[in-house]
Amino acid sequence: PTNCCRARSPRSAQAQRRNKWDLIVMWFLLFFIVALAAVAYGQEWLIEQPGSRTLDFAGYQFEASIPVAIGGLLLVIAATIVLWALVVALLRMPRRWSGGSRLKRRDKGFSAISQGLIAVGSGDAARASKAAHVAERLLPNEPLSQFLKAQAAQLSGDRRLAEETFHKMTLKPETKLLGLRGLHIEARRRDDAEAAHHFAKEAHDIAPVPWAGAAMLEHLAAQGDWQKAREAIEASLLAKAIDVQTAQNMRAVVETAMAMEKDRDHPHDALHLARQALKRRPGFAPAAVAAAKVLIRHGDQKQALKLIETVWATKPHPDLAAAYLEALSGESNVAKLARVEKLARAAPSAPESRHAVAEVALSARNFAKAREALAPLIASGRHPTAHTCLLMAEIEDGEHGPSGPVREWLARGSRAPRDPVWIADGVVSKNWLPMSPVTGRLDAFEWKPPPDSAQHLTEEGKPNIPAAFLTRPAEPAALPSTEASGEAATGQQA
Repeated sequence: PTNCCRARSPRSAQAQRRNKWDLIVMWFLLFFIVALAAVAYGQEWLIEQPGSRTLDFAGYQFEASIPVAIGGLLLVIAATIVLWALVVALLRMPRRWSGGSRLKRRDKGFSAISQGLIAVGSGDAARASKAAHVAERLLPNEPLSQFLKAQAAQLSGDRRLAEETFHKMTLKPETKLLGLRGLHIEARRRDDAEAAHHFAKEAHDIAPVPWAGAAMLEHLAAQGDWQKAREAIEASLLAKAIDVQTAQNMRAVVETAMAMEKDRDHPHDALHLARQALKRRPGFAPAAVAAAKVLIRHGDQKQALKLIETVWATKPHPDLAAAYLEALSGESNVAKLARVEKLARAAPSAPESRHAVAEVALSARNFAKAREALAPLIASGRHPTAHTCLLMAEIEDGEHGPSGPVREWLARGSRAPRDPVWIADGVVSKNWLPMSPVTGRLDAFEWKPPPDSAQHLTEEGKPNIPAAFLTRPAEPAALPSTEASGEAATGQQA
């Protein structure tokens, strides 16, 4: 019963409101009838009253009864109101005509802007330029007209006109940020890094918008000024231009870059920065490798091995395996194999674990162990990668010498899927870099299989990469055969 009452309560409330309005209308009609009767009675009483009204004006005498005089007065008042309304309408007519013309021009202008923006989006440069000309003629002071003009100029390749238009936009407060972004884009297109940084900095000072913050980070990273890059990240986070997770990832990248620069001259600072980056971004292989190399260089192999084993359990990576073998450089191949097998047990199903065991087993000439490690990767129904095929070719060559299976595995490896590499903006790098050599974007490198069109970054690199990241210290030649297999895999991936 309670639910039924609750279900009917909206209807009952609506009925109550309807009854209330009906009562109000009834009382209004009753009041109107009473008022109308009172007015009729008053008019009848006025007509029945005796008396007259005489008006002397300019030698003329006008005499009329009281009702006629009152009626004449009301007619004069009504005529005066009508005459005043006509005069006001005549005076406002030119303004209305001009206002209507302005509204028509405005409507045509915004219609041209809409058509122009659609043309820009569809890539029709001629139509966009025509619409921009019409919009500028009809709405010369409208910000959207200037924006359309600049977009049409960019689409048609007229950079001079685009820059002039964006510069005009910077002269108005409401379009200054938009103009600065356009000038920043044009400066980057002509490879003028200083001008691009100037426009980004000016925009960042007005409001820390995401594109300006990213441009500031790119410039500071290209200059190797990592401390100011950290400050820029904090400023962007404070202004909510980036989210917390993005800020944490960028902090980890910057701190790893700082650790890589300080690993020789300031090892304690480098170790602190690398560990801090690893806390911000758990499993980040470049930070773990940087921390491990500092520990290895200062003779603390035990801590380095423990650090790598901890990270390997969550995110195994070939760079971690290389650092692990570097920490074991003083041990025999048999001892290395036992330690690497222990490392692999932390992530037994990962291809990186099986590759690491196979490489060390191959160095120790334990071909059975190497085959056993790679067996799950070449099992029926699976497609081994190029690195797996090359390792199998080395195993066949080391155990049986040059033979048909060696050529078969090499041929199979040439058609196999390629292994992941560090890649950013289509460029493959042997080592991780904190930013893209093409765009300067921070945290651009990803560990993934390269596309067919990927370019390989040579030791010369790009001019906007700090020199500290282009010349890495030589790795110790602990396992000759393992390094040979790694070089072969790199050549195959290329």
